[in-house]
Amino acid sequence: MTSTDTGLGGSPYQQYLYAYPHKTSYRPLRPRPLLADVWRAEARDALFLYVHVPFCEMRCGFCNLFTRANAPAEQVTGYLRQLRRQAEQVADALGADAGYARAAFGGGTPTYLTADELAELFDIATTTTGARLPGVPLSVETSPATATPDRLAVLAAHGTTRVSIGVQSFLDAEARAAGRPQRRTEVEAALGAIRDARIPVLNIDLIYGIDGQTADTWRESLDAALAWRPEELYLYPLYVRPLTGLGRRAHHRAEWDAQRLALYEQAVEALDAAGYRQESMRQFRRADVPPPDGPDYCCQDDGMVGLGCGARSYTTSLHYSFDYAVSVTEVRAVLDDYLARPADDFRHAEFGFTLDGAEQRRRWLLKSLLRVDGVDPAAYRARFGRPPGDDFPELGRLVDRGWATDGGLRLTPAGLARSDAVGPWLTSARVRDAMTGYVPR
Repeated sequence: MTSTDTGLGGSPYQQYLYAYPHKTSYRPLRPRPLLADVWRAEARDALFLYVHVPFCEMRCGFCNLFTRANAPAEQVTGYLRQLRRQAEQVADALGADAGYARAAFGGGTPTYLTADELAELFDIATTTTGARLPGVPLSVETSPATATPDRLAVLAAHGTTRVSIGVQSFLDAEARAAGRPQRRTEVEAALGAIRDARIPVLNIDLIYGIDGQTADTWRESLDAALAWRPEELYLYPLYVRPLTGLGRRAHHRAEWDAQRLALYEQAVEALDAAGYRQESMRQFRRADVPPPDGPDYCCQDDGMVGLGCGARSYTTSLHYSFDYAVSVTEVRAVLDDYLARPADDFRHAEFGFTLDGAEQRRRWLLKSLLRVDGVDPAAYRARFGRPPGDDFPELGRLVDRGWATDGGLRLTPAGLARSDAVGPWLTSARVRDAMTGYVPR
């Protein structure tokens, strides 16, 4: 189970490893397995329910998510109808003993839906899947333009415990430079509406590395966010990716890397002083905020059930979804395909990646190592029967660089800052080759 040293000496910003393996490593599953067979041997008492809404009011310049801007109303109606059909088939495949410990509505922007459509979305997620909403922690993503009082009232009435809003920058000029035209007055009004809705956890997303951003303007955005005392903050380095609105822009890589690293370090210091605990390279939680209540869920051990054409699902040995897309034309093609499917199609897994024992160990390690608390060696041994160092001796190289301690099982601040290099470095050759060989449809 070895990796190469490729990438550790290069850019700190190579890839955000928010999931492993990446969807570009997925391939068509032939024959398509039945979901009932896929889930038969899985523990189903502490699942994560993820519902994907692939619509936004605009496509941000940095966005590489599966989403369509300004979809016609009839397509949104058709999507909710099809989502219910999928949910019914998935619920039947999982059986009556499926239980959900966490839930999230993402996208896209779920609050692109009207208040009535959001109420229908909650009905799909509860009456169809059996998820207890309210009853378990539920996070919903929103945007400044769609965080309106009527929509937020629906979220609050159905037990939403966390709202995450993509602000990115409080400065109008920076927002435009990131391909997200918005006004600060709109942002502040949305944040006020969220607080008025009394949803327990507010998360604010900010981006650093935007063209024209400086230490002073970054501090201005941080201070503006902190004025709302959000329970969480997520700070993202800007990536300029192919097929996105900013994909045609050129940056001098070394200077940009240095700028992003400096802004990250500035934010870590500022948030620590403001009473926030760092959980990962991106996540910061206010130190006085307790963890969410509800049943335990561990992303290393427990499964995820995804609904919607851009959602992925996880079992122990199979990750699956529908086809992956980023460009506008490809997203629309996948969405049209989803809307045209007969209900019986949703009884099968379509695209996926099968994780053998080595990949299961690698995923467990990565999902732990890139968190502040690092890898629990006892939990790893209990799961896999041997110490993590036996499977991943190359972790010692992180110690040699000063990026990790405890035999490479816990990242230092310098290592945490380079999570987007450490993650790709630990990606297996099999996954890396599959990602390289991905051809957009």
